[in-house]
Amino acid sequence: MNRARGVDVRPANVAVSLVDGLPEAFVASPGTVAFVRAFDDGFAPFATVLDHLPAYVDPRYAPDDLVRWVASWLAPAVAARRPAALLRAHLPDLVTSVVARGTLRGVAAAVRACTGRDPEVTDSGGTAWSRRPHGPMPGSARLHLDVGVRLLPDEPDPDDVLDLVRGVVDDVRPVHVPTTVRLLP
Repeated sequence: MNRARGVDVRPANVAVSLVDGLPEAFVASPGTVAFVRAFDDGFAPFATVLDHLPAYVDPRYAPDDLVRWVASWLAPAVAARRPAALLRAHLPDLVTSVVARGTLRGVAAAVRACTGRDPEVTDSGGTAWSRRPHGPMPGSARLHLDVGVRLLPDEPDPDDVLDLVRGVVDDVRPVHVPTTVRLLP
C-alpha cells in the first residue's frame, strides 16, 4: 500500500476489466493486456463512484456535508443553523416546502424541517368551485395564517429556533396573508 500525505492511493478494485472485452487476438499480447489494464486503474475510481451513487444521493447514507449542501439549495437558513442529523431526517420535508410553497402543507413541512416536530397550522380560507357566480366562499373574510410550534425538549436555544421558524414561514407562506407564529406548550 502506497501512502502519500496520509491518503491511501491504491487503485480501486475493478468489477469488470476492459481486458474482458478485448478480442482474443489482442489478449494473446501481454503488452496490449498491460496497456489496457492501465486504463482499468484510471477508470476504477469513476466506476466506483457510479456504482455507489445511490449511497451519495440517499439522505440516509449520504455524507453530512452533502446533506447540508443539498439542504442549502432548498432552505439556506435552515441548513446553516440546524444540525446535520435533523437535516438528514427532514430533507424530504425541505423538498415538500419548496414544491408546496404557499400552501398549508408547504408551511407545515418547512416548520417540521426546522423543529423536528409537527406544527399546528391553520388558515382563514380555502378555495371552492361553483356553477354560479357569487357563490358562497369558504373560510372567513379576515385573512390569517396561524402556526403553532412545538420544540424538541432538549433544544439548547428555543428563541433562536423560533426566530428561524419565523423566517422560514415568511419565506414559504402566501405573501399577502398576515401570519402569527407562536410557541405551543
